[in-house]
Amino acid sequence: MNAPAPTPPPRITLRTIRKMVAQGQRFACLTCYDATTARWLERAGLPMLLVGDTLAETVLGYDQTIYATMDAMVLLTAAVRRGAPSAMLMADMPFMSYQAEDAEALRNAARFMSEAGADLVKLEVDRSFAPLVEKMARAGVPVVAHIGSRPQQTKIAGGYRSVGRTREEAMRLVADARALEAAGAVMLLIEATPAEVAEEIVRGATVPVIGCGAGPACHGQVIVLNDLLGLSDWQPRFAQPVADFGGELVKAVKKWIEKVDRNELGEHPYTMEEGEAIRRPGGRIATPAPQ
Repeated sequence: MNAPAPTPPPRITLRTIRKMVAQGQRFACLTCYDATTARWLERAGLPMLLVGDTLAETVLGYDQTIYATMDAMVLLTAAVRRGAPSAMLMADMPFMSYQAEDAEALRNAARFMSEAGADLVKLEVDRSFAPLVEKMARAGVPVVAHIGSRPQQTKIAGGYRSVGRTREEAMRLVADARALEAAGAVMLLIEATPAEVAEEIVRGATVPVIGCGAGPACHGQVIVLNDLLGLSDWQPRFAQPVADFGGELVKAVKKWIEKVDRNELGEHPYTMEEGEAIRRPGGRIATPAPQ
């Protein structure tokens, strides 16, 4: 039986995360895409959830994140908020939801906050987006600037790749981080970079920095939940599983198949109301004659 629902924990805010960083306490974050999973992640004490555009891959079955839409992202972000009302909730701005026009980007960010209850919105950006980040900050939108490897750029890059492995790339990433923080980003997220590059960014940052395959210097760490639980067919080296939920799921389904095959369904919980059943010899229910 499931344990009774505990008392909801205190609401995690940006102030909470900043305090953790100031005290030298690392914070964990995982992706999440539904209310049920969000409920259990919050009960585990996870302070931050990310509704990532990885849902295009993990939920919808596409091979890239660019297929996530605004409507799908808002819908599932709202679901996660209902499941985890106290956790800090970050939502990905999906492909082409912020790149075309600044006004559209602001309206889309507002949807995440007002319709879905997100605390933060994440944009895959470089320093050329600093004016947009500044506009969002001025409007009251808390922006997480995602730098380094940017999955929404894979069509240009020719696939997923680590960034910052040359001196030129490393210096560019450091400059991106400084410019985006100066523009008003409340947090940085660095993906798939050498550890020393992330360390240099963290050293100069005055905002919390989350790593995703960026080494141990970052204040927080985020990975895809499916990777952590052993539900992925391919595991990034920085996101190794701590459980075999995939294997356990296969075992559970096989047991259900066997139970159905043997007709071992347990005691049936539903009966007809007293006096309503018309029985024939042999226990079958007779069909009343038409009036």
